[in-house]
This record gives sequence, C-alpha cells and structure tokens, in this order.
Amino acid sequence: MATYKQIAEWVKEKYGYTVKPCWISDRKIFHGLTTGRPHMLKGPSRKYPCPPGKRDMIDGALRHFGMIK
Repeated sequence: MATYKQIAEWVKEKYGYTVKPCWISDRKIFHGLTTGRPHMLKGPSRKYPCPPGKRDMIDGALRHFGMIK
C-alpha cells in the first residue's frame, strides 16, 4: 500500500497539483481502504473533504498504486 507522501508525489508529478493529506484520507475512506475513525475528526463529518475537482486525480493515484480497481 502506498504512503500518503507517495500518493501526493505521484499526483504532483502527473498533474502538477499539490494535494492535502486530508483529501487523500477522504478518498481512502470513500473506497473503504481505511476502517478507523481519524483521531482529529471531532464531528460527524470531515472538516476538509476532498473537493470534487480533485477526486479524479487522487483516485488515479490510488489506481496507479493498485489500491483500487
């Protein structure tokens, strides 16, 4: 499984955009790759969910690293 740093570097290299770790976490939770509740999450929803325009970039990285199909 790729690290957050590897995912962020791949997105930066491929798309030229820097993604936030919380966005990566949001997409990993969406795809069921993490089951635990983030320790920084205090309310029922994420403070910084992944913006719709960045989802495809992060999902592409997750596919590249074989984490999703």
